[in-house]
Amino acid sequence: MHHQVTPIYILSGFLGSGKTTLLSRMLSYWKERGLKPAVVMNEIGEVNIEGMIIGQDVPTAEMLSGCICCSIRADLTSELALLIQKEQPDVIIIEATGAANPMEILDAVAEASLYIPIDVKNLITVVDSAHLLHLHEEQKGKTYRLMQEQIRCASLLILNKIDRVSEDQQTKAANIVRGWNSLADIIPAVRCDVNPELLSAEASVMPEALGSEAQHSEHPHGNSVSGEEKHIHHHTHDHVMSCTYYLKKPIDSVAFEELISELPREIYRAKGIISFSDTASRFLFQYAYRESDYMKINPQGELSDVVVFIGEHFSKSWVEDRLFKLEQGE
Repeated sequence: MHHQVTPIYILSGFLGSGKTTLLSRMLSYWKERGLKPAVVMNEIGEVNIEGMIIGQDVPTAEMLSGCICCSIRADLTSELALLIQKEQPDVIIIEATGAANPMEILDAVAEASLYIPIDVKNLITVVDSAHLLHLHEEQKGKTYRLMQEQIRCASLLILNKIDRVSEDQQTKAANIVRGWNSLADIIPAVRCDVNPELLSAEASVMPEALGSEAQHSEHPHGNSVSGEEKHIHHHTHDHVMSCTYYLKKPIDSVAFEELISELPREIYRAKGIISFSDTASRFLFQYAYRESDYMKINPQGELSDVVVFIGEHFSKSWVEDRLFKLEQGE
């Protein structure tokens, strides 16, 4: 029972960083291509303004509790399920409030993907270059740590408002960002004017020039990079923060346990709904802090078997490959 899997994009960054501008650009791009986008937002108090910007033809779900975290997890699942059921969008953007830690959002989305067929394609963080430099000089406070988190979690970074800083400052900002996230593509921009193809590509491309880190950080990919060039890069590090795999058939429990024991340290959270070939019932699987837990379940309705992994800069293809072999009974 395989529904269409709905691609999800998560948009992160502080209020005023240019997130809203980017959101409207992405929506226009998808609409021009005949796709139907939908938006889930949880920005406190900004909603009506946003609603006006997004336009009437884009379905939006609002999560006004203001923070996507534990309290909101079940809420996000039901919001997404409702949105997909009612509107059948081709793509969904979750716009995180500036105050939310993207890790929490990824976790909430992973939770949701146990019950609805969704897949995170990109976590895009918009950074206000001048604000970043200012916070970096102070190097203290919650805001600074949160910006660090938002940058660390990203699979794609937009260094925005570079028209407001000098060339030296731009280099400095790119270097700071590189230090926190060595793998995501960095795109310098003014008013988030970025080639939308770069935004909606899978976040599994890697710049070749990782050996020359310094030269790499001074020239973050300019807007000159064409879509074609972008895909030549080989896919060794797929720096996606979450990996969703739909199992088409029951798998061997012992082999699965073995796979879990061999997970790289970069993967620190996993969850799933699994049928084992050597036991009669289905299980809700949870993995955190290198411990795993299985609970017998008898789910209502038709749920697909699925496993979701969350972590930092791990190889998505390694996980997919291992699970595929498990399905084949190898």
